[in-house]
Amino acid sequence: MTGAPQPADRLSRQLDFLLELDKAKTVLRRSYITDGSRNENDAEHMWHLALFVLVLAEHADEPVDIGRVLKMVLVHDIVEIDAGDTYIYDEVGKATQAGREATAADRLYGLLPPDQGAELRAIWEEFEARVTPESRFAAAVDRLQPLLANLATDGRTWREHGTTADQVRAINSKIGMGSSTLWERAGRLLDEAVADGRLAPPPQEG
Repeated sequence: MTGAPQPADRLSRQLDFLLELDKAKTVLRRSYITDGSRNENDAEHMWHLALFVLVLAEHADEPVDIGRVLKMVLVHDIVEIDAGDTYIYDEVGKATQAGREATAADRLYGLLPPDQGAELRAIWEEFEARVTPESRFAAAVDRLQPLLANLATDGRTWREHGTTADQVRAINSKIGMGSSTLWERAGRLLDEAVADGRLAPPPQEG
């Protein structure tokens, strides 16, 4: 039979996609969970971001569709199932990140029925482009969550990778594109972290 997929075929593709997403639980990030006992995985990160959105949406600088932001944070890192996690301060890895993630998106979103695959890929692409209020706020919480985890673990990831305060501020300044309130608070927390030794100050010139 030709034409639109039959309901059973559609459901099979949806279930296959959902089972494939279980692999996000095996993709380890550089950040540690707050007790410092192990690295966070991508599934935990995306779940935690959804809660950040629910709790912190009132601090977005522009009105946002919370439902759309939730969709973004729940799908934004599934490409890492194939592409792996690229450490945000890894300039070499970032040079190939876009290509690796686009290839991953082709496969992963391609598992779904075409209409759903196109919808979720468009949401992921919107997140990556950072041109809508929703994507800017989603990006803000995506930066804030690991920053807070690092502070809670005494800057462990930063110390392991030799990351300094100027690097952290430059990367995380994107928080301010979605929420000036959250960026102001993050800035104060980073000042405190430098003062108490959890985050290394910028290297001295000369």
